Amino acid sequence: MSALILFNTHVITMDPSFPKAQLVVIQNDRILAVGRNEDLNIFKKTDTKIIDCKDKTVLPGFIDAHCHLQALAESKVILNLEPRNNIRSISDIQTKIRESSMKLPKGTWIKGRGYNEFYLTEKRHPNRWDLDQISSLHPVKLTHRTGQAHVLNSLALKLVGISKEAPDPPDGLIDRDIETGEPTGLVYQMGNFLSKRIPPLDNRQLDHGIELSNKELLSSGVTSIQDASSNNGLEQWEMFKRWKNNGILKPRVTMMLSLESFMNYKNLDFFTKLDKNHLHLGGIKTIIHETTGKLYPDQKELNEMVLQIHQAGFQVVLHAIEENAIEAACSAVEHALKVSPKSNHRHRIEHCSVCPPSLAKRLASLGILVVTQPSFIYYSGERYLKTVPSDQLKYLYPIATLMRSEVSVVGSSDCPIAPLNPLIGMYAVISRATDSGERILPEERINPKDALKMYTEVAAKASFEEKNKGSISPGKLADLVVLNGDPTKLPIDEIKDIEVEMTILDGKIVWEKWVSR
Repeated sequence: MSALILFNTHVITMDPSFPKAQLVVIQNDRILAVGRNEDLNIFKKTDTKIIDCKDKTVLPGFIDAHCHLQALAESKVILNLEPRNNIRSISDIQTKIRESSMKLPKGTWIKGRGYNEFYLTEKRHPNRWDLDQISSLHPVKLTHRTGQAHVLNSLALKLVGISKEAPDPPDGLIDRDIETGEPTGLVYQMGNFLSKRIPPLDNRQLDHGIELSNKELLSSGVTSIQDASSNNGLEQWEMFKRWKNNGILKPRVTMMLSLESFMNYKNLDFFTKLDKNHLHLGGIKTIIHETTGKLYPDQKELNEMVLQIHQAGFQVVLHAIEENAIEAACSAVEHALKVSPKSNHRHRIEHCSVCPPSLAKRLASLGILVVTQPSFIYYSGERYLKTVPSDQLKYLYPIATLMRSEVSVVGSSDCPIAPLNPLIGMYAVISRATDSGERILPEERINPKDALKMYTEVAAKASFEEKNKGSISPGKLADLVVLNGDPTKLPIDEIKDIEVEMTILDGKIVWEKWVSR
């Protein structure tokens, strides 16, 4: 039986029965005990590995409660069009495409991700004609930073069947030239449509992307993820199984299902020999939006959909960003609970970006959890301050208001839309600071302990796993992160610079800073 002891450390257990400790004892994949340095000799045996942490801080392993792993992996191996990669104009995007086209055979798809029109000189999305200037021999698809919009060149439009005569899908929008009606190449909310018509990356490319993503997760201290991709089904389940079995993906995975897969659930084989603590199914993901100018799905359809998921015993996971969508989500959950009352259902709203106090109280009364992305305040705050209308800005990511209303609020990254680093998310929600140093609604700041809960204790609750995760308590899984600073004691502006020193998963050291450098 393998044993590991971390001692001479500052342990923040997130367990109210023993909130602080200096020593953690691990046996196999579980926490055996927490205690004080003087307890070391009680637990030390001849075969025990002992690590002197030299007063570093130890926390439960971070849980990212809303991310998109396949998209993250793809972003590692396709064109990186993020502003952080010095993409500041459409010309910069064209240069990246040109470089790629010179290396690839005619007819090969060129894909890129992460462009942000706010930071482009032209202050607009690229269009088909911008892309056609570079290559008419390669189909090109670019994905917006949000993942909710895409741009295709003329060849790509032809291959996927989008033409002047093609109708808009019920839940999407094809942008068209005002005078001619020709598609401009820009489409909204059509990711699933495109994924069925554009060849995916081959396994070799995708596996390499997963290896890179795995390293980023572990180096960020993330030991569990909840994958919230809206097209997840049996194919994605089999991919997760393969990555776990091949050992190229270490963090634990909760995979949400698409509505389509839920409808066919009884006919699909979601079997695995893997330990359910490493891979299991989560809730059913549904997107509510107003891209077409009206609510989709409409309230009646949404009510029926949520009720069906609720009565089947699944957790409902509703993507809702703005006030109308959040209201619709609340109404649907309220309808389901009236028809079929259930306590502790833990239905979730993802994002919940614009939420006035009255709506926060409604969320609380219905027992709905909010899974949000505090790091957006840091990474996108400058854009919010300049583009979000004032009547919405005053309710933007009101995390303190939600908590005061007794809503359980969970932290996540939504990667690859934002980087994984949970410490940036914590810094953002503690400081309400953007990367340019401006502040967004400083009255919505929360304290460091509550920020930590968002990525540990409450994140475990969001996937019904609090008995195994979220705190450093005897009997729980031995998933830990060692930091070079204490986010509850450092000056606020230093929290974002804290580094992960070591990540432990299943009682094994899976990442060390001094080994990786």
